[in-house]
Amino acid sequence: MGRATKELDDDSRFPFQRDRDRIIHTQAFRRLKGKTQVFVTGQGDHYRTRLTHTMEVAQIGRDIARTLSLNEDLAECIALAHDLGHPPFGHSGEEALNTWMRQYGREFEHNQQSHRIVSLLESRSSVYAGLNVNTEILEGLLKHRTAHDAPKITVARSPSLEAQAVNLADEIAYTGHDCDDGMHAELFLKEDILNVALVAEAYEHSAERGTSLRGALIHLLVSDLYKCSEKRLESVSDLSGVYGAKTPLIAFSQTMDDKLAELREFLWNRMYLHPDVRAKSIRGKEMVQALCTHLYAHPTAKVLSFQQNSNGALEEAVKDYVSGMTDHYATAQAEESGLL
Repeated sequence: MGRATKELDDDSRFPFQRDRDRIIHTQAFRRLKGKTQVFVTGQGDHYRTRLTHTMEVAQIGRDIARTLSLNEDLAECIALAHDLGHPPFGHSGEEALNTWMRQYGREFEHNQQSHRIVSLLESRSSVYAGLNVNTEILEGLLKHRTAHDAPKITVARSPSLEAQAVNLADEIAYTGHDCDDGMHAELFLKEDILNVALVAEAYEHSAERGTSLRGALIHLLVSDLYKCSEKRLESVSDLSGVYGAKTPLIAFSQTMDDKLAELREFLWNRMYLHPDVRAKSIRGKEMVQALCTHLYAHPTAKVLSFQQNSNGALEEAVKDYVSGMTDHYATAQAEESGLL
């Protein structure tokens, strides 16, 4: 499909390798290190941030693509860009921005914002807007879907196999590291989570090999994905079959889906809804909404430059600015504006 604006080929890199480099050199990518995954950044040095999560997704996504003979570089690009649009304070920040935007008849959804960042907000050339990445990456961002989020914008055809691989790599990554972080934070004990069938199976596997529980969990999920996906891929012979498929071709088995549902429920109740996590999430949500309201009433030069560069409405510029903030910067701006 290629780029919206044609460019000369690079001397030493394939097209998706060039796109990967453009993504990782953006300010939006660097800011991921200061954005919440589950735990508000600054609580500890070893909890996942949005950046470390992204790196784990990219690693798992590349491995899946390699094993299934897909395009590793395309999968890596989608993975590296899939969370660029996430605001500060995790999903609570996303909820806050969506609620705030609704009063203007608009919405906020991080998949759309990731697409907006690479196609418009980040700049590397005076010739075109955005990064001018290949269309395959843009479609992969719009079609990113996990148990925790789904795209609001739809594209007529089904996702590429690489996009499907990244969707599941994302779920595999956060399933593994949320169990890891939850136990490290003592939100639940190992004895508690071992009551979940999938975790008990992973623990047995880890004990045999002397590996981590997280690693064993990832191994079980990836192994099931390969077995199920290879069988489903037998039904297609070309790209038209991929794009016309009614159900995902890269998938877990129904048995694994059922096991994952039990684990998701455990993490939801014992981790995401834990009073300590919720208290910080609520504070972050209130801060994001207060910042948006304040900046709309008193737009700064930075907000006005966002509006001018995107040629859009003021609320869109406020949303672009606030969603790009790190947890620390958002807190500092709220304090400076007297909102705390």
